[in-house]
Amino acid sequence: MTKRLVICKTCDGPGVALADALRGRATGWEVVMHECLSACAEPVSMAVQADGKATYVFAGLTDADADDAVAFARLYDDTADGWVADARPAGRLRFCLKTRVPAL
Repeated sequence: MTKRLVICKTCDGPGVALADALRGRATGWEVVMHECLSACAEPVSMAVQADGKATYVFAGLTDADADDAVAFARLYDDTADGWVADARPAGRLRFCLKTRVPAL
């Protein structure tokens, strides 16, 4: 199963810092940079996606949110469909959620 944490490349320096903070800490996840995720009013944005699971988009992140992002990835891993019912263990990240899209 492909699992990705996609960080907005257009967010430049702060986006790179977040991606670097996640690499090696998000075990089993590919951390990639992608062109604009269209959350420019609240950089840095990050999408969480995996095959057959819901997709989440967060915005307003910094590299200080890396631990919360890893905690969310663990919660996400524990679901069959990616629908995280209780994101409290993900700390501040749960307040940065902009949208979630159910899997096809």
